[in-house]
Amino acid sequence: MSTTETILPPVNQQGLDIRSTPRAEMNLYPLDTFPYEFVGREISINFEMPEFTAICPFSDFPDFAIIRVEYVPNERCIELKSLKLYINSFREVKIFHEHVINIILEDFVAASDPLRIEIEGDFHIRGNIKTVVRAKYEKQNPE
Repeated sequence: MSTTETILPPVNQQGLDIRSTPRAEMNLYPLDTFPYEFVGREISINFEMPEFTAICPFSDFPDFAIIRVEYVPNERCIELKSLKLYINSFREVKIFHEHVINIILEDFVAASDPLRIEIEGDFHIRGNIKTVVRAKYEKQNPE
């Protein structure tokens, strides 16, 4: 393996007008929680959201996906109505597939501090390409 630095070509070589929605302007509905009454007893909670929609920053066309979440709660669980409103609030957001999943992961962890979480975005085929994006988080034990 060479130790020389790789020089990447410039981004957006097509010269397209790419404007993602800045994080501060996304206006995402807050995720609400409730206390998990069985702290210390690990359970797995799965959500599937088959009607996810956001906007492609390149084309301004909608992107559709199935978002899957599997998490192990710590002290809090995500409340379902707020999750529905949160996921639906992406409908007006211009965002890349890879960034959607990371934003959801960050917001989920910030709201509920789970022991573990895995998120998958299974995006519908567009232009003969199917995209699946996965991210995960595991709470570290303080030593």
